Amino acid sequence: MMQKPLYKKFQDFLNESFDHKIQKISLNAGFTCPNRDGNKGFGGCTYCNNQTFNPDYCKTDKSITMQLQEGIRFFSRKYSKMDYLAYFQAYTNTYETLEHLKSLYEEALQVPGIKGLVIGTRPDCMTEDLLDYLEYLSKNKFLLIEYGLESTKDETLVLINRGHDFACSQDAVRRTAKRGLFTGAHLILGLPGESREDILHHADLLNSLPLDTLKLHQLQIIRGTKLASQMEVHPEMIHLYGAEEYAGLVIEFIERLRPDIAVERFVSQSPSELLIAPDWGLKNYEFIHLVEKKMKAQGSYQGRLYNTKQ
Repeated sequence: MMQKPLYKKFQDFLNESFDHKIQKISLNAGFTCPNRDGNKGFGGCTYCNNQTFNPDYCKTDKSITMQLQEGIRFFSRKYSKMDYLAYFQAYTNTYETLEHLKSLYEEALQVPGIKGLVIGTRPDCMTEDLLDYLEYLSKNKFLLIEYGLESTKDETLVLINRGHDFACSQDAVRRTAKRGLFTGAHLILGLPGESREDILHHADLLNSLPLDTLKLHQLQIIRGTKLASQMEVHPEMIHLYGAEEYAGLVIEFIERLRPDIAVERFVSQSPSELLIAPDWGLKNYEFIHLVEKKMKAQGSYQGRLYNTKQ
């Protein structure tokens, strides 16, 4: 008897479109965000320091082509047969004029080995004109739009200076999926003021959206952020999860999550020189092993509680 998968992995999602290994290459195209430049506010999200997820080759003084070529050289040492997705990751990668966005996306797609795009953005930065263009691109190229939702709770979104509400997130996801585009979401677990039940309820609300993929990660307190300053004065505002406790939270979340949504990750790992807390001393793959071991021991799997929670 075939064992039931613990959860739908991101690689399973990619395998539906590709028959070989695909690697994302992160890019920094020099964007900003509307809650940084004064359009909606200043300072950005209270938890955010983009240095935490930019590889060394992601420098804005390098062109998109140069960043991709350096990324390809790095990853090609590991695998002989591999193609790539250009991952527009840093800041809000749809927050520019349509013509400028077209030039960047098309430059990336012209690099040999690049088979498609993953575009990270905010739900309040997706125009209908851009969706028209992305729908056109997706006819011949793989395209995944990844929205930073971060929370489904409006009070939290205000507290972290996000600059949009959950209704905006729902609208953007639905408009994007309606175009036939692969649509993903990003969520941070453990934001200020959110109880365990609040966090688990995020899964129930996401289940109602036409999502293909989901990224989760633990809240991290990063040097140089407003949240780090707030924590110095009010350490009680956040519950910092230990690794075992957070693994249990993730498993409960996955059990409530619709089983066809591919889960790309559970955690994020910030550079040690920037990370204040929590410091678990675990690599990402070690945490995945911890979650999977617990799931097997408990008989857990994605969607186990899905039908009873709707």
